[in-house]
Amino acid sequence: MPSFASSAHLVRSMRSLLRPSQQGITSMVSWPGLVVSFHVAKGHHRTGVRDRVSNFGSIADDDNEINTKTQSFQVQPRSVQVHVAHELLQAGHQYLDVRTCDEFRVGHPSGAINIPYMLNNGAEMFKNSKFLEEVSSQFRKDDDIVVGCKSGRRSLLAACDLQAAGFVRVTDVAGGYTAWTENGLPVAK
Repeated sequence: MPSFASSAHLVRSMRSLLRPSQQGITSMVSWPGLVVSFHVAKGHHRTGVRDRVSNFGSIADDDNEINTKTQSFQVQPRSVQVHVAHELLQAGHQYLDVRTCDEFRVGHPSGAINIPYMLNNGAEMFKNSKFLEEVSSQFRKDDDIVVGCKSGRRSLLAACDLQAAGFVRVTDVAGGYTAWTENGLPVAK
């Protein structure tokens, strides 16, 4: 987790990126290893607002004005291209494949562990209600985990859920298994 000189500095840095005319929109800010999305509601003052940052706790602006308006910040997991993911696996990271069992059986990165994030119910898909429980039975919260799916959507959602549940070393595979095979990386069946 990156460290910042002060929480107030982080808040001021984020606010400085939004002009008053941009308030009422959602924005993305990134620092090395950290992407933060936030929304500034129209009409909220840019100073004196109490801000909450995921995984950083509650922080107040350094002018300490009392204001009940809040902004919500969500820290996104790191996403890497498939070649980087392959290098991470060679360095000892574990691959969590969150595709369905049928998709996994067709082929997967060598050594992958399959825990579906979404399950099939006929033509419909629904979130696996036991996903976090099943991941916790296979991985520790401080394990280095590379999360992949077919194209990158489910894996990003799963990585966000894992990070919110306290898994601290989660990396999403951008492009998923499709990009993996298109780049000729090793697969198992």
